[in-house]
Amino acid sequence: QATATSSLAILVTSSAGSVQNWRMGFLNLKQIVLLGAPAVVTAVLGTIVGDRLPPALLLAGFGLLLLSNLYLVSLKKRVVLSAQLRDPRMGTGPAINPLLARIVTGLTAGFMAGLFGVGGGVILVPLQILLLGESIKSAVRTSLGVIVITSVAACAGHALNQNIDWVAGLILGVGGLIGVQVSTRYLPKLSDQTVTQLFRIMLLLLSVYIFWQAWQLWQAP
Repeated sequence: QATATSSLAILVTSSAGSVQNWRMGFLNLKQIVLLGAPAVVTAVLGTIVGDRLPPALLLAGFGLLLLSNLYLVSLKKRVVLSAQLRDPRMGTGPAINPLLARIVTGLTAGFMAGLFGVGGGVILVPLQILLLGESIKSAVRTSLGVIVITSVAACAGHALNQNIDWVAGLILGVGGLIGVQVSTRYLPKLSDQTVTQLFRIMLLLLSVYIFWQAWQLWQAP
């Protein structure tokens, strides 16, 4: 139920952040739709799989996902630098077909959104950087818009199974709404390097907490 309820909170928060990004002129609707459309398909599949897995296993899997993203965030930079050493004319754009890259990114993020109830941002941002060659600021803004789409699909799947605590979800969503209003305003003022470091710290701290929660559930009678 925690995963299902978080999907509702994420929907409220991401919607508020996307509206603010749109008002500031930072919302690329075409990119959001190209990523969000395939994500909807797998978001529902993710909720079905998630409802059949033990909570402790879900939390442990989410913790591993966060740790893997620490590597993915830095992988793109290393790949580009290595390529440019071999050929200075190499750019930072996607190394594979852009449309295919967006489909793969959207499908993966959608499944993660439904499975873990995380909105998909923690996997969207690293994959956008790695596969689509986007800057971290652009990836964060686009992912927030895609999260609106994936969380709608995830909420629908969980609602059909009657797993959502609507009151708790809305309360959490309002809290996130306040935070996202502040973060969307400050993001343009921060350097890409600062945003990247903050993202890595968040992933590390969150992964430690998630593993601790998984251990507590595993030890519970």
